[in-house]
Amino acid sequence: MKRIAYLTFCALALAAGACSQNAASTEEETADEPQNILYGINADNYRTESAEIRSGETLGKILGSYGVSAAAIDRLDKAAADVFPLRNIRAGHKYVAFIHEDSLFTPHLEYLAYERSATDYVVFGFAEDSIMVCEGAKEISLRRQKKSATIDSSLWGAIMHENLPYSLAAELEDIYQWTVDFFGIQKGDRFTVIYDEKFIDDTIPAGIGRIWGAKFVHGGKEYYAVPFRQNEKIQYWEYDGGSLRKQLLKAPLKYTRISSRFTYARKHPIYKVYRPHTGVDYAAPKGTPVHAVADGTVTFKGWGGGGGNTLKIKHAGNLMTGYLHLSGYAKGIRQGSRVVQGQLIGYVGSTGASTGPHLDYRIWKNGKPIDPLKIPQEPAEPISKANRAQFEFVRDRIVAELEGDVKEEEKIVQLDSIVLPQNTAAPAAS
Repeated sequence: MKRIAYLTFCALALAAGACSQNAASTEEETADEPQNILYGINADNYRTESAEIRSGETLGKILGSYGVSAAAIDRLDKAAADVFPLRNIRAGHKYVAFIHEDSLFTPHLEYLAYERSATDYVVFGFAEDSIMVCEGAKEISLRRQKKSATIDSSLWGAIMHENLPYSLAAELEDIYQWTVDFFGIQKGDRFTVIYDEKFIDDTIPAGIGRIWGAKFVHGGKEYYAVPFRQNEKIQYWEYDGGSLRKQLLKAPLKYTRISSRFTYARKHPIYKVYRPHTGVDYAAPKGTPVHAVADGTVTFKGWGGGGGNTLKIKHAGNLMTGYLHLSGYAKGIRQGSRVVQGQLIGYVGSTGASTGPHLDYRIWKNGKPIDPLKIPQEPAEPISKANRAQFEFVRDRIVAELEGDVKEEEKIVQLDSIVLPQNTAAPAAS
């Protein structure tokens, strides 16, 4: 099993390195005995107490309850300023106190570990009248997984039904956002994906790592995603080496539904007359982030009459996109601003002539409105001839794993230095 350990400590005070020194101090006498190491400390040497920070509770109050003097707390506050300011503790986060009892059975707090997140923590130490602050992270183990699911209603619904990590849905949407229309998912669409799942202490799920490959079947068509490094950047590629990244994103926002499509004869929900609706309405909660679908320049920001708060962005190829009914704009967005594909530009709202929160998304080419759901997509740079042999080597192994079982030694486990078998010839450079 591949394992990555994160135990980097930063000790700032008189007892620098005490976290790791404590665990090592009894190494000789317990060399043959298993040790209960918590936060880099041998917990077998202490009585431990754990609790959660309560609303309004301060670290000073907690330390004071364990007998730490006000002077020591003040020294700790100064020592921790550049590592983890004591005021940054948050209600609901766990802490563990390590208590040592002397020969008279008098308890003394020697360490207090505070969990900043599921993996990261800070240890405050008070051993031998010294003050110590150090950071660390729990050990993370990776398990390679291959999972498949058939979609009944939505990608997220399939993920939940199969008890897969929720973050897997977001990752798949990011990978396929230029290629798969997630608003047009059909019942019976399916996917297979290979990924690393993270675990804390080998048991607690902690999200996912790299996606090693995927196959998404949408409307009967297969879309492969193969990771490969080109131009010093790992991206995902189609089976033939074309980039999954396209000129435009499929949609400017996520986790919504289409409430109205492009038409020249829609009955207006407010005015009750038939008129053209040359855009696509995405129903979404107010405040849902809206992103630029391509690189470009903001040409209009302001009130668009019935369109409410509106943004228009000019792109290459004589394309213009519009984003209507916004509740607000992202920081820094103004007329003349340059934006990049995927950049946050605003938030869904219901300004102007609107019956509820939604985004009216429009595209014009040479000034003529076109259906955003039918615009042809131009791919980004494909796999170069110089990288073709290495890419096909990676692709064939990823696809073999997606389609069936392969030997461990045949799995692709890194993308930094692909060594081709001796009988594989690279194409001649052009």
